[in-house]
Amino acid sequence: MNLDALKPRLAGPILLPGSEGYESSRTLWNAMIDRKPAAVVRCLGTADVIAAVQFAREHDLLLCMKGGGHNIAGLAAADGALMLDMSMMRGVFVDPRAKVARAQAGCVLGDVDRETQVHGLAAVLGFVSLTGIAGLTLGGGFGYLTRRWGWTSDTVRGMDVVTAEGKLVRASSEENADLFWALRGGGGNFGVVTGIDYALFPVGPTIVGGIVAWPASEAPKVLEHYRTLAEQAPPELTLVALVRPAPPAPWLPQEIHRKPIVAILACASGKPDEAERAVAAIKSFGKPVGDVLVRRPYVQQQALLDATQPKGRRYYWKSEYLAAIEPALCDKAIDHAARIASPHSAVIFFQIGGALNGLPEEHSAVGNRDARYVINIAGSWEQAAEDAQHIEWARTAWSDIRSFSTGGTYINFLNADEGAERTRAALGKNLARLGGVKAKWDPQNVFRTNRNIPPA
Repeated sequence: MNLDALKPRLAGPILLPGSEGYESSRTLWNAMIDRKPAAVVRCLGTADVIAAVQFAREHDLLLCMKGGGHNIAGLAAADGALMLDMSMMRGVFVDPRAKVARAQAGCVLGDVDRETQVHGLAAVLGFVSLTGIAGLTLGGGFGYLTRRWGWTSDTVRGMDVVTAEGKLVRASSEENADLFWALRGGGGNFGVVTGIDYALFPVGPTIVGGIVAWPASEAPKVLEHYRTLAEQAPPELTLVALVRPAPPAPWLPQEIHRKPIVAILACASGKPDEAERAVAAIKSFGKPVGDVLVRRPYVQQQALLDATQPKGRRYYWKSEYLAAIEPALCDKAIDHAARIASPHSAVIFFQIGGALNGLPEEHSAVGNRDARYVINIAGSWEQAAEDAQHIEWARTAWSDIRSFSTGGTYINFLNADEGAERTRAALGKNLARLGGVKAKWDPQNVFRTNRNIPPA
């Protein structure tokens, strides 16, 4: 790959194997992914992205794109490819009057949260502050505010996109509406998104959030309590339940570290007084072994799970959308959680039902408007020698709970070994329309190192 003609067209450097910065650029969050691009363009702005896409097209090079690099399947990296590393593009520009934030594609959630919370505003983003905004948004995205305002992609007002021809275009409901529709759920199939405009909403700076934990022996009662509370919760309250070995966290007694626990994670984003009343039934339930469900800054809530998802661990997940949480499903979740062999793995229920259910299925490519929960069988461990054991645990648990699914699955939680069938499950009946948009905007399938949608 001769890159001499590309270098003068770039502000950022080109990194080759063995050069300083190459390893940090190519290394992703999930340590199971170990791919080696032929070269990395560390983009400093949209002009670098345009130059790299044009060069790749001129020389028929495989392209891959990295924003935050947090995707479990490692879609940011491809062997032998030219990688566009946008992780240096982390500007966030807030218009508090219009309640809009424009964020560059290399931003992680924490970048956006810090800037928007200066104004008492928040974007609808995910649960881990180190997640990249681009991959999250292009796959739909959900988090603590989803129940109030929908999928992350439902709150996007526009995107800047470098097309397969190397041209910069705007995608919004007024400009290139077909492309805008497809980008909100269809992933990186249609162009390189370099900037995203998010609608902002009044949240914080103080909310009521945190986690309460009980011994796993109480799991049947706690999950039933969770199920009941979640069905009655106002949109301002989002609840997450998890069963896992207790982490060595300072808020948990040392004698229960690594022993099985059940926990409810809550975020009440309304007025603090009302929020405290909303979570009172969690704090007063049974005899918790730990309780850090308190008033706290919203930015702190957004980073609360970061320590459970560090870069460099090995991850393998299986997930499904749920219309409801049934008692029989809770029983199976408890059973499989009891078989966890890693101190880092968990079975997790995310509550997402609310605003997203009020829009039609065809509103955007993400679809899945019948989903009210996500169950995630989250395998996480340290050593490569243990891969088979933990992957088998996740697959077995998933096989046992799959019958409770809506039939849909969250595209951002799909593993590297899940192919076209699972992409169809994630995109449903919108897949056919997506193929048509792909044929218009990327007929040669330049952007294919993703959950690929072939041109129709």
